[in-house]
Amino acid sequence: MKNPYDIIVQPHITEKSVALSYGDPKIRNEEELVRKYTFIVAHDANKIEIKQAIESIYNDGKKKDDAITVSSVRTIKVLGKKRRRGQRTGYEPTRKKAVITLGKGQMLEDYGV
Repeated sequence: MKNPYDIIVQPHITEKSVALSYGDPKIRNEEELVRKYTFIVAHDANKIEIKQAIESIYNDGKKKDDAITVSSVRTIKVLGKKRRRGQRTGYEPTRKKAVITLGKGQMLEDYGV
């Protein structure tokens, strides 16, 4: 198995991803709240590896009652945009994002928000 820290590169913090991490504002009960988190992942990582990496990173040193479970993983391949620097043209690097959905009532404490 690959190192989980090689699979998960960094959290992707934007206004939209922070809003997803708070869950649906219509739901008042914390036990029913479903949260989603966005991460930049390695290009060659698949959904199963991403799920195992997130669970191993965030469940390290926790009890079974406090452990998180990933219910779904969605991946997005973001192509690099064309950019100019003076007369030269080039491309931004292509990256891969993963949107992680946790079980009901669960949250990541150190996501970066």
